[in-house]
Amino acid sequence: MTKPLRLGILGAANIARAFATGVASAKDVKVVAIASRDAAKSAAFAREFGIDHHFASYQAMLASPEVDAAYVPLPNTMHAEWGIQAAAAGKHVICEKPLAMSAQEAEAMFAAAERHGVVLREAYPYLAQPQTIQTRRLIADGAIGRIQIIRASFGLAFSDKSNIRLNPKLGGGSLLDAGSYPVSLCRILAGSLPKRVQAVARWTENALDRTLVATIDFGDGVLAQISCSLATAFHRHALIIGDDGIIETDFTNHAWAGSHPAIKLRRGLGFRTPYEILNCPGGDGFRLEAEEFAGLAMGNSTSWSGASPQESIDMARVLDAISTSSHADGLWVNL
Repeated sequence: MTKPLRLGILGAANIARAFATGVASAKDVKVVAIASRDAAKSAAFAREFGIDHHFASYQAMLASPEVDAAYVPLPNTMHAEWGIQAAAAGKHVICEKPLAMSAQEAEAMFAAAERHGVVLREAYPYLAQPQTIQTRRLIADGAIGRIQIIRASFGLAFSDKSNIRLNPKLGGGSLLDAGSYPVSLCRILAGSLPKRVQAVARWTENALDRTLVATIDFGDGVLAQISCSLATAFHRHALIIGDDGIIETDFTNHAWAGSHPAIKLRRGLGFRTPYEILNCPGGDGFRLEAEEFAGLAMGNSTSWSGASPQESIDMARVLDAISTSSHADGLWVNL
């Protein structure tokens, strides 16, 4: 039997807990280690989740021969540093979105992974969901013709000022948190790097982009609009408009037992054409992406529904450009 990929988690924050819960039922991958700079916190985490090894420093976990790969759910400003250190230690890396704080950091991370012969991928659970896989298949098969317009949004509310999403010094803000999802969807569906972007934002008193709207021009006929917020009611929706139909999806991260994510598909040009409702299976997105990542890392599979290295670098470039435009009151920024 193939041994499971032995995965260690860097950091014991809430997202690490959600990841450990989701991956507990995964095939071919097992969380075997947790590291925190607080020894008591890592020990408690290990007890709660039945994890074999716990460490009081990230370096100690990366030095362990019992760990094959590292999951990096640290604050955004720490992704590049610890992704590169994990690669240098010979560990495969699956890193939370956004991969890095800049395209330059993203390129350095992939260069480190290639130099040390390990697999690095950016974690977007929604890309591993059957709902998104089916959406991409429908588009590839011409169900809505050629894409003309994409509108994608994701917003939710946070009020606890201690939340790292509201701390600009740790890479917080609506664009890098919620906004990375619609940006990634637009880049992947359009299939190319945009030509230019324009964005405006609403800022907090500590210079955090609380809400942001951007226009993305792919230069080949595809135009996209994204919005993101940390100050609205929860919403997550994408409208993909082709020259011969439309698709609506919530491009969800997770679809637990009993839920049935759906795709709304309307084929053809007529406004009276009824929608087809395509119900999709689903599951915990952390489990789905971890299983695919394990196959890549262990050389058992080439299947990966997530972002390719080039797509991740392109998405970092788009985020850079949107940020620049939003700080310049909507100036068009070329990529």
